[in-house]
Amino acid sequence: MSGHSKWANIKRKKEKVDAGRGKMFTKIAREIIVAAREGGGDPDGNFRLRLAIEHARSVNMPAENIERAIRRGTGELSEGENWEEVTYEGYGPGGVALLVQAMTSNRNRTASDIRYVFSRHGGNLGEAGCVAWMFDQQGLIRVPKQKVQMSEDEFLMEALDAGASDVQNEEDAYTLITQPADFQAVREAVDKRGIPVEEAEIALVPKNRVTVEGKDAERVLQLIEALEDMDDVQNVYSNADIDESTLETVQA
Repeated sequence: MSGHSKWANIKRKKEKVDAGRGKMFTKIAREIIVAAREGGGDPDGNFRLRLAIEHARSVNMPAENIERAIRRGTGELSEGENWEEVTYEGYGPGGVALLVQAMTSNRNRTASDIRYVFSRHGGNLGEAGCVAWMFDQQGLIRVPKQKVQMSEDEFLMEALDAGASDVQNEEDAYTLITQPADFQAVREAVDKRGIPVEEAEIALVPKNRVTVEGKDAERVLQLIEALEDMDDVQNVYSNADIDESTLETVQA
């Protein structure tokens, strides 16, 4: 197994307080709408929709909200706005590369808003393709160690047999890494073993990382948080490598 995972640095997660729950529900609803529109309203036959519904349930999104979003995606209810997926690329302080995934009903408005946030926090919005080459798309599946009823070697062999390309051994969890095409099969293999999944996503993982410290690190984190707080932004990925003490200081 490879070394300690930098999951939190691949896509920075943060707990949402109740005041931000409405915005979080809105973003998840958009993901459900687009997933249902593209692959139909049956989660058993639409893996992307299944993941979106699981995400919704993990944050206690009401069942009626989930059902309404599915029906909007399948056209049973009037959607009102036509959401499309757009990716923006740019640089933050210290030369950090950033990829921003958004869902928008107005490309011009969203691009203008994102450009403003980059500029305000010491970054620059770039052209399409300027940083995408620095990232690989990978499936990431994180499971708690205490729920894995087998030895580390046995779990590694089962994961590799299921199609995982690597398993990262963390302090209290294993992170299975897959190619995008193998993500669903590996996830379903974990489910069949009855092992609960803490997180599962197809993420953009940097090929190399840029170490940032001090003021640059603080400004990068502030930029990422400002982007994450935007209504149209779904995910923010970066190649920043920031030590835990700085993360804790800024989050505090």
